[in-house]
Amino acid sequence: MGRINTPTPRGVRKFLPMPDGATATFDLFEALGDHSTGDDITMVICPGIGNHSENYYIRTFVDYSQWQGYRCAVLNHLGALPNVELTSPRMFTYGCTWEFAAMVSNIKRTYPQTQLVVVGFSLGGNIVCKFLGENRLNQDRVLCCISVCQGYSAFSAKETLLQWDQGRRIYNFLLAGNLKKLILSHRSTLLGMNSSNISNADLNRLYAATSLMQVDDNIMRKFHGHGSLREYYEKESCVHYIHKVTVPLLLVNSSDDPLIHPSLLTVPRTLAEKMPNVIFALTQHGGHMGFFEGAVLFPEPLTWMDKVIVEYTDAVCQWEKKQSVRQRGSHQNANSCLEATGGNGEQQRRGRTHCLHMRPANRAEEASAAPWNEAPHPA
Repeated sequence: MGRINTPTPRGVRKFLPMPDGATATFDLFEALGDHSTGDDITMVICPGIGNHSENYYIRTFVDYSQWQGYRCAVLNHLGALPNVELTSPRMFTYGCTWEFAAMVSNIKRTYPQTQLVVVGFSLGGNIVCKFLGENRLNQDRVLCCISVCQGYSAFSAKETLLQWDQGRRIYNFLLAGNLKKLILSHRSTLLGMNSSNISNADLNRLYAATSLMQVDDNIMRKFHGHGSLREYYEKESCVHYIHKVTVPLLLVNSSDDPLIHPSLLTVPRTLAEKMPNVIFALTQHGGHMGFFEGAVLFPEPLTWMDKVIVEYTDAVCQWEKKQSVRQRGSHQNANSCLEATGGNGEQQRRGRTHCLHMRPANRAEEASAAPWNEAPHPA
């Protein structure tokens, strides 16, 4: 019931032609308030499986973020929008980052002064973490990244989705049904182009699929020519890339998530233990991207998930703002020292050395107060 009374933010839809003939789309929502730092910051958001900017949880999060001073760009997964036809025989997949990369590049070009906050929900969490880890340049101008309720390794999740505990197999069946409908709605495009890797026999077998794995094996892996389901899952999972992410990274999962088996949480737990930029926040309750607050039957539309993402991001933005101010102050002090010493080159060298020797202590003090060294407290 918490997803019924949701806001309807107004944005502008952007269309991006891709090199393979596909057309990526994203919706852009300008900030409705001033950011606490006064800076220009854009959230680049990747939704869950088969989702887009019109889904209720995305609408709620975007509206809240806009009022906190964030511009929001939401990727619409390729083939997910109703009444928008494919322009190539390809849809979104578990870990293809092409469309997300195109959206981020467009935002960087359009707003050269903006800084980015990367947010991914469920499958989108896998995509954004893989995107950042694929190429170090993808992390340029990125302040932080937040991933919510992803599973990290599709291959490891494969067997767990067939288990009955917490209704996991039922959810698997329902998600497979929704994905089948989405694929079949584009049947004519997938079959009508000469470059398609999908055959009529593949789509006919799709009717009998009862799990995500069967859908992936019959259709999804073939969009990028993967020879087997194992190859598809291994190459498109962020588990092989996430350790290369060096920006502040918040990984949020729930213990009662019906889709994410506890065994999959070894990945974020190990990352948080070994990498100083990573926080792993595991809540006792929350389900799969629920995290509702308020009454049981009529919870608040705004969830703990929405608030913690913005609060964490605010903390990182404030930290970065203070760092930039202190760095400017350090440079000014260094210049003042050089001017004050005057005299010969040896005196100038000594003055410069004295100023630089003051900086490590300051940095140590600053590092102890870094916002990503403390996990947000779940409500």
